[in-house]
Amino acid sequence: MPEAFVLFKTLPAHEREVYLSLTGHDAVVEVHALYGEFDLLVRLTADDSNTLAKMLMTEFRQIEGVKDTQTMIAVEY
Repeated sequence: MPEAFVLFKTLPAHEREVYLSLTGHDAVVEVHALYGEFDLLVRLTADDSNTLAKMLMTEFRQIEGVKDTQTMIAVEY
């Protein structure tokens, strides 16, 4: 099962709104609020890599209040 970690930067005062949007998504396994350059860290999974890519591009980046994301797709050795 493909897995990714996504760092989110939110617009000022939108951290909680984005956090709640993410926690309600079926693919999201964990959401953590952060201090520092990024506001949130999210771990998510999908059935296959195509579904994962589609979610990243069409769903998560489109959440209202999201300013920027950085995605790290996990691989297995």
